Amino acid sequence: MKSPENPLDLESLRLERGETELRYIRSRRRRNLMFFSLIILVVVSGVWWVWSGALWGQKVAVTTVLKIYPSQAVTLLNASGYVVAQRKASVSSKSTGRLSYLGIEEGSRVQQGEIIARLENDDLNAARDRAAFNVKASTATLEQAQAELTDARLNYVRQEKLLAQNLISRQDFDAAEARYRKAVAAVANAQATIKAAVAALAEAQTAVEYSFIRAPFNGVVLTKNAEVGEVVAPFGAAANARAAVATMADMDSLMVEVDVSEANINQVKVDQPCEILLDALPGERFSGKVHMIVPTADRSKATIMVKVAFDEMDPRILPEMSAKAAFLSRSLRPEEQQLRLVVHSEALVQQDGRSTAFVLKENRVEAVSVEVGPKMGDLVEIRAGLREGNKVVLRPPKNLASGDRVQVQEG
Repeated sequence: MKSPENPLDLESLRLERGETELRYIRSRRRRNLMFFSLIILVVVSGVWWVWSGALWGQKVAVTTVLKIYPSQAVTLLNASGYVVAQRKASVSSKSTGRLSYLGIEEGSRVQQGEIIARLENDDLNAARDRAAFNVKASTATLEQAQAELTDARLNYVRQEKLLAQNLISRQDFDAAEARYRKAVAAVANAQATIKAAVAALAEAQTAVEYSFIRAPFNGVVLTKNAEVGEVVAPFGAAANARAAVATMADMDSLMVEVDVSEANINQVKVDQPCEILLDALPGERFSGKVHMIVPTADRSKATIMVKVAFDEMDPRILPEMSAKAAFLSRSLRPEEQQLRLVVHSEALVQQDGRSTAFVLKENRVEAVSVEVGPKMGDLVEIRAGLREGNKVVLRPPKNLASGDRVQVQEG
């Protein structure tokens, strides 16, 4: 016979089964709670989305109404550089001496050949005067030699006739001939002496001229490098001497030198129209053209220098001014020299056959009819309806209406 089951074993089986069912129930409750929580979250989010949309409005991007020059729409490339005088000189003396006169200062306008400074030249003037008197003395000596030659020639001819008649001795004739030949040599010597004296005078005059420092061309003095009483020398050859008295530039030779990247140099060509902007004259724009593409590259910067010439010079333009050059795809027409009011073309929509823009006013938009002009790339000219600085909706949604609330997208 089987022995009866152990009551303790049955009781343990019942306990284990109960615990398993309890864990299952608890797990099911947690799943149900999570499911209902997710549903509530979705519902709340949807309600919030609808409520916030009604409260804050649609999210839109905005753009600004600007004033620009039409050249910006035809600009291929921009480059920065400086105004540089193509004709510039450090004016110095050819001889060494002490400066006794200086007739210029920074900004002085001088003409070619004008004396701008002078070295002490009393000794040079004395040497020139001595040379001039030597010329006069040599001239007098020549006249004396010529008179002696005339007398010797007449005596020679006379003695020659007497010798033919056997009225004089051969010795007397030889003396007359010798005298004549000496007179000819004396005249030749006097003539050579005059030439040497004239050359010496020219040398002395040149030495005096070297004491005057003249302007090499028409221009403006940029810097004054010496003062009266200082010693100046060519190339600063003497110790403690000034090498240059002044630096000057031809203001008619000013050009803008800019560095263009090697990757963009193919967009630049000689005689290409340009527009020049100077930092010192922010309200001015100057027309110009490409004068030269320098045929060498700067390998340290990977750039090529381009020289841009001004179409018309302005006295306010000075060397070493910062400048920007815009290389244009075409020349500007006269009417394109003024500022234009523009907005991005995607900020305009057609409503009732008219161009309309949605102007942002606080957190609402107002539909405004505008009168448009020609397009300039992605921009369009605004002739009426908008003002500079207006914020307008970019690519407005089709359901956007005047008075709607909107949210401006960040960035």
